[in-house]
Amino acid sequence: MKEKHIRGAAADLFKEEWSELWIPSRDCGLRQLEEFLPRAGRKYSNERNYDRGPNARDNVSSLSPWIRHRLLSEEEVVKAVLARFSFSTAEKFVQEVFWRSYFKGWLEQHPSVWEHYRNDVGRFIDELQHDKGLLMNYEAAVNGNTDFECFNSWVRELSDTGYLHNHARMWFASIWIFSLKLPWVLGADFFLRHLIDGDVASNTLGWRWVAGLHTKGKMYLARRENIYKFTEGRFDPENLCKVYNPLNETSLHPTVPLSTPDKIPEREFILLITEDDCLGGLNFLESNCSGAIGFAAPGLRSQLNVSDKVKDFTTAAVLDALNSLGAAETCLAQDYEELVDLLQGKRASSGISEIVAMEPTTGPIKTCLMELKETLSREGINLLLIRRNYDSLVWPHASRGFFKVKKKLPEFLSTLKPN
Repeated sequence: MKEKHIRGAAADLFKEEWSELWIPSRDCGLRQLEEFLPRAGRKYSNERNYDRGPNARDNVSSLSPWIRHRLLSEEEVVKAVLARFSFSTAEKFVQEVFWRSYFKGWLEQHPSVWEHYRNDVGRFIDELQHDKGLLMNYEAAVNGNTDFECFNSWVRELSDTGYLHNHARMWFASIWIFSLKLPWVLGADFFLRHLIDGDVASNTLGWRWVAGLHTKGKMYLARRENIYKFTEGRFDPENLCKVYNPLNETSLHPTVPLSTPDKIPEREFILLITEDDCLGGLNFLESNCSGAIGFAAPGLRSQLNVSDKVKDFTTAAVLDALNSLGAAETCLAQDYEELVDLLQGKRASSGISEIVAMEPTTGPIKTCLMELKETLSREGINLLLIRRNYDSLVWPHASRGFFKVKKKLPEFLSTLKPN
């Protein structure tokens, strides 16, 4: 397979239908952060739960697409907010950032949840081919043809924009599970295929939380009056499920120890940039870096088709990170075999046997890199996975509920240091 060389700025990939907001570059993420900062205190705390529609998002940050791909880092976002507001004033926003970190750390220590989810998605996709009733109800849901106007509107918004307000995501998942009575894993898969900020940990565990699987016996039930209030009367759904039970599962998901991260080598290395970490907020990689390769494979998120919006944003985010290194020519792999070929070619042309990547969290990219690590090691190439200090600080406290992380927030904020 020939190397795929891509020249020019990531903006070359942008399509006319991209809204001005969703531009997948670090510069645009920083501008959005700066624009949001004045609203990160009391306004955010008081108004964040209101879903006023896709054209009225000034009550939330809209930073999640950049943070998900780490064009912006959680640490730099939190520090920027706390440079403007006291912790007590901005605590609600800071907590929301750490919820993302908590979910990542929890899934790292319970990876069987992701494995079971992937298996169950595959099983229900197969079942769609044989169960006509399930297929009919599933297609009605994903095409926005249900009896719930609000749900249908959110399907269209998700398809059109690649985004939903967080409160709408919770309502959507609850209606999918308890009112439409569809398998939760197919709903989580639908989100992961269409959300440009679709994150394996937040998405999988968020759906499990709504279903009553993450916190055993406690689910989230969408209520008519709640939807009416927080959409400011845009929706007033009747006939929502009122009789319900949390879902349960027979599988146990034991806690496993966090892996020991690798260290940055002192000699020259090739940098591998993945869609899970586009190097936002990092400044320690350039000294011994002798070239870079990008890996963007959003199609791995599902057995079904991933939306073009997700593919375009993810690919352009990785290209933006590559271009930020200043190279006139960058190499991008978009599947596993191509990635292996590119890395082997770099080794042959440079003689460098060290590859460095920021450690992805549990999900398809990490699965690829763990397989890649074994493949390359047989050829004398060492793939090193470097963990951010932020992750090393938070993840050990994310083995159970969020309260343990929440209680540690003042300590985290006082000790955070950049890599």
